Amino acid sequence: MTKRQRKSSRIGDGSEVSKGNETPGEAHNETLSPARRFAEARRRQEHSTSAAARFMRTLPFDLDDFQLQAMDALESGSNVLVAAPTGAGKTVIADFAVFLAQERNVKAFYTTPIKALSNQKYHDLVSVFGESRVGLLTGDTSINSEADIVVMTTEVLRNMLYEQSSTLHALRYVVLDEVHFLADRYRGPVWEEVIIHLPQSVRIIGLSATVSNVEDFSSWIESVRGDTTLVVSERRPVPLEQHIMVQASDSDEPELYDLYRRKASKQQTLKLNPELVNRLEQLDHRARRSHERADHGRRQSRHPRVAGRNEGTDRHVPRRWAVVDELDYLGMLPGIYFIFSRNGCDQAVEQCLRAGLELTTDEESRRIRSIVDDMVEGQLSRDDLKTLHFSNFRFALEEGFASHHAGMVALFRHIVERLFEEGLIKVVFATETLALGINMPARSVVVEKLEKFDGTGHVALTPGEFTQLTGRAGRRGIDTLGHAIVVDHRGFVPSTAASLSSKRVYPLHSSFKPTFNMAVNLLNTSDYESSRITLDHSFAQWEANESAWQLESQMDTLKHALQGYEEAFTCEYGDFKEFMTIRMQLADAQKGERRELKHRPFSSEQERSRAFSRLDRRIAMLKEREREHPCRSCPDLQAHLRWGHRWAREEREYERISNRFESRTGSVARRFDRICGILEELGYLTRTVANAPDRNGPTAGEATSPAKAPTSDYVLTSRGQLLRRIYSDQDLVLSQILLSGILDELDPQELASVLSSMVYESRRGEGGAPRSYPGGPDGIVMRSAESMNRVWGQINTLCEDNGLDASQELDFGMCDMMYAWAGGEELSTILKDSEMTGGDFVRNAKRLADILSQIAQIGSYLPESGDELAHTAVIASDLVNRGIVAYSGVD
Repeated sequence: MTKRQRKSSRIGDGSEVSKGNETPGEAHNETLSPARRFAEARRRQEHSTSAAARFMRTLPFDLDDFQLQAMDALESGSNVLVAAPTGAGKTVIADFAVFLAQERNVKAFYTTPIKALSNQKYHDLVSVFGESRVGLLTGDTSINSEADIVVMTTEVLRNMLYEQSSTLHALRYVVLDEVHFLADRYRGPVWEEVIIHLPQSVRIIGLSATVSNVEDFSSWIESVRGDTTLVVSERRPVPLEQHIMVQASDSDEPELYDLYRRKASKQQTLKLNPELVNRLEQLDHRARRSHERADHGRRQSRHPRVAGRNEGTDRHVPRRWAVVDELDYLGMLPGIYFIFSRNGCDQAVEQCLRAGLELTTDEESRRIRSIVDDMVEGQLSRDDLKTLHFSNFRFALEEGFASHHAGMVALFRHIVERLFEEGLIKVVFATETLALGINMPARSVVVEKLEKFDGTGHVALTPGEFTQLTGRAGRRGIDTLGHAIVVDHRGFVPSTAASLSSKRVYPLHSSFKPTFNMAVNLLNTSDYESSRITLDHSFAQWEANESAWQLESQMDTLKHALQGYEEAFTCEYGDFKEFMTIRMQLADAQKGERRELKHRPFSSEQERSRAFSRLDRRIAMLKEREREHPCRSCPDLQAHLRWGHRWAREEREYERISNRFESRTGSVARRFDRICGILEELGYLTRTVANAPDRNGPTAGEATSPAKAPTSDYVLTSRGQLLRRIYSDQDLVLSQILLSGILDELDPQELASVLSSMVYESRRGEGGAPRSYPGGPDGIVMRSAESMNRVWGQINTLCEDNGLDASQELDFGMCDMMYAWAGGEELSTILKDSEMTGGDFVRNAKRLADILSQIAQIGSYLPESGDELAHTAVIASDLVNRGIVAYSGVD
């Protein structure tokens, strides 16, 4: 069924259900015939004996229509995709899937995108079903893995599918929580792998935010998995109101204005509040007057304004502590205050404390101290606590304030989450990572700015990001209203906030693309053609195919325009189209190709000189052809050139659109072809030719040509079996390093040091090299690092030559830290004179321990010294995974 054929029926609460049955609300909104009333009564009677009815009797609250619809569809055997706002109760449907699995004596997996969500859901399910019936599998934790209910990260399930794990036996239900996460650039592709590869006997339950193209996503799932019911609810259980916080000056109290005008019934409309607009104009005028007076004073005192400094005409920006104080006065706490900077979050806590704010009672402070001390006991050493400034952290908690960001160690984040969930701390200053799934509802959400730093520059928030942040406002069963507050800031205009706060406003796009590991895993169980067909089923290819027709239409329009220009510049002296093509080639060679050579790395100056000489000869040849072309003699040359320039512009556009069209149709499979060519060249795959016309088999040149693929198949070599077991962004690079013998002579400490380069990525571009290499410039660590970099360079060149993106450069910026940590040093020593936070160090150490654990299990696939290297990796993993790094948060 195509998206144009799909029909949806609206239900009473503003929700919609595709392919669903009529809701009870609709049935009672019309006069029923006796036969219809009998049928309705019979349906209700049958429903009363259903699993959904039994599940409902276990709940202390009534369910909404969209939840009932989804549960009925799931019980009837359909896959279900549910799109609803944060806090609407999507997880109730997931809980029903687990309930249904228990009733039917089959397995249910609950997958999440991050470990913190997995840990949280594990505790939730244990409280219902008991420890003996619930398991947990994340990258660093394995509890009761053969249980009938297992919570896991999506990567773990993907790995199970490729390994054809026995744990998958009797699996019938898989919950994909936060399924819109498949748009994530780095980890999103895993979701598509899971959806594609799960056995057809498994029903999936996808829980998504209200994205604008959810119908497309549902259609794709149905094309891959069969019957799929889409349930969409746009009604928030707790209505959300939008506000703007302004402040005239530090000596004035902050002022809270509604973003939208209110009706007589006090409900907000979708029209901007004129009082807000007028107040902002007044503050702008006040800022300009203040600047003019200051500028006049500078001229009087003969101290001119320094060039390039802030003009000073911006409105006053409300202080963070003043915003918090005002919200406390208005009774709008607890709140989450989003600041897109880790340092900004920590500074906000300090600013509130320095301002003398206290948000907790004496009893709450005592409870906070008791909970914190209990959670910390036995988890961290005294030195760790001192290094992490634990006393300051606890004091702020006792006053009602906390930060929450990735720079904190997991234990501290878990403490904040628990205290906020229990209503003990009143304000959490958080980065956007908190918006992902963690159960921390608040009465108010504050957004400091409508822009953020994305690693390269400041970019505006998208409607989807804004919706995700503000969706936490309003606690179901506690608050009658939720409040989203944008703080006035430089460049703010109310219309920007209004454009971000609509309902279904952002589309879900695939980030899926084949990887080297994915390729060998597909070819391990399927032939080449079947693997290509599998990849053609990805959402990425589905999206590409859907949009290709638009490009085809543009190509037709451009073709027509080009034909018109060619008629206009028809020349009696020669082929003017040929003349223009020569001129375009000449321009490309003189500008683009020369610029590309200037930035290309060469192995020697001689090679560089030869490359430029070849280009110069080509440019000279093109100049001669252009100069001697017969059209040069045409008396109407200038008139023809005017049309020719337009033709050239449209010709380039046509080439660009054609390339996009070609890249979209079959784009995923073509990338797979290129990957297979590289893997064959490096010995990870060998080709077996079937029904090929040439009995002598393909030549060396043909061996890597995708054009020969239909008559051949690939078989994994021992190298391919090794690569199949390496799950890393640097999968092929790591495999080549392992096979090269570079790591064979390293001891466990040195191995941990150099392999940190596979997981570490310097923030904002700094780094690449450590403060000093362990053992000095002639030591084995630095020599190994240089050899590893050469391997990366070889793979990078191979990828670029085959039209693939280069992998991230190896970053040895923390190899000295990891060497010291594996050597038993304390965290305080590790972080001394470093800007790295405890949370960043622990996260990188956990990822390194995972890489080491993988190497420990693949010794039999390595050369002769493989078992020794695997044993070294076991020891190195234990050295890294200790103390604060070993904390899992599950206990």
